[in-house]
Amino acid sequence: MARKDDITGKGALNGYRSSKSNNKTKHKFHQNLQKKKFYVPEEDKWVTLKVSAKTLRTINKKGISAVLKEAREKGTLIKDV
Repeated sequence: MARKDDITGKGALNGYRSSKSNNKTKHKFHQNLQKKKFYVPEEDKWVTLKVSAKTLRTINKKGISAVLKEAREKGTLIKDV
């Protein structure tokens, strides 16, 4: 199972950690993913999605229906909802 946001498709970023002596070690910066259930009134069903904290704030602001519609138009929706 990939660590990706089901709506935006965003995943982990690569980078380096730097020690005091400036030694570099590879590191992954993972998204802050949360597993949440949403009720979609147009389809009259509950949907479980893995979304990042940023996407969750967007859903709270715009509503799940509007966010899913935008994701379908952009083509970023990973999970078939």
